Order: sequence, then structure tokens, then C-alpha cells
Amino acid sequence: MVLLAALTGGIGSGKSEVARRFAALGADVVDADRIAREVVEPGTPGLAEVVEAFGERVLEEDGTLDRDTLGAVVFGDDEARRRLNAILHPLIGARAAELIGEAERRNPDAVVIQDIPLLVEGGLADRYDTVVVVDVPPEVQLDRLVGRRGMSEPAARARMASQATREQRLAVATHVIDNAGSLDELDGRVREVWQDLLRRRDCQNSGVR
Repeated sequence: MVLLAALTGGIGSGKSEVARRFAALGADVVDADRIAREVVEPGTPGLAEVVEAFGERVLEEDGTLDRDTLGAVVFGDDEARRRLNAILHPLIGARAAELIGEAERRNPDAVVIQDIPLLVEGGLADRYDTVVVVDVPPEVQLDRLVGRRGMSEPAARARMASQATREQRLAVATHVIDNAGSLDELDGRVREVWQDLLRRRDCQNSGVR
């Protein structure tokens, strides 16, 4: 039986770096962001539904989804965001379930880590055996978004404010990975959590709690 772990963290926390490290250690990583791109590729029902809901203005000239335009349409508009989520979330959930099933068929004892940026916002924590939160202080998030991603400070603060708070994420955490330090420190913490996930998987499958 697989151990199903959720991996989440705020924007700028370095969650993708953590996911890559887990994959290198042997985890089957299911990436919600990648799936979200996959379900709106040209020719998919998902893209057709998005265009029907928001118009052809959200398309690039080559027929791919213009994510910046779509983001501008839904950001700050709760109704538009709910409409988009109603289209995408079922498609993302179904594809994620397929990938988890494939991982279990390949290895019934796999540790599957599902990378979910909006775990807390969607109220999904209870669906997982364990929740790994990548944590950094808000000032570190802001510095990374402005310094590394080139966002303006107001835009970065708005993006942060649109997500769950740090306290809300930590409240659902089974494991916390502090990513405010060096890469060596991050490596060490990821390895510690990985060893605990393996122990939990083994206990789960032996019937020990």
C-alpha cells in the first residue's frame, strides 16, 4: 500500500526544489502545476472549456493558453477564479488520481508525494496520510519574488496575500521543511523527512501505528 503525502508551501518557498530532491531520493512525485498545464494543452476539453468561459482573449496566437492574460482576468475577481477552479480542479484531480494509480501499480510500496500549491485553500489536507509543508518567513518569500522572479513588491505582496497564511499551512503540517537556509541545510532536512516517510510507509504496511 502506497504512502500518500501532500507537499505544499507558499509562493517563493522553494517547494519545487524540495520536490526535485524527494524525486531524487526515490519518491514518485505527482506535480499539480505540471498537470494543470497538461489539462489545458491545445486540443484538450479543458482548454475548450476555459475559452468558452473567458473568451479567445486568453489564447496566444498559436492557440496555446496565455497564462498571463488568464491570470490577470481571474486575479482579484473571486467569481472568475471560482469559475476557473470549477473547470480545472476536477480535471487536475482526475489526472492526479490516474498518476497515483500508475505509481501504485509499478510499486505497491511506493511513497507518492503530491505537490499541491493550494492544499490548504482547497481544504484537502485530510485526504493524505501525511502533509509536508515547505516553510520560509514572509520576508524571505517577498525577497525571492522581487529579487529572483522580478515581481514588483506590490504584486508580490498581493500574490502572497491571496494564498493561505503561514500559520494556516503550519497548522496542517505533519512535517515542516525549513527552506530559509543554505542548500546543504535543505538537503539534510529533506533526507530526514524522507527517512520518516519511509518509516511511516513500513509501519502502515505492517499494521503498526
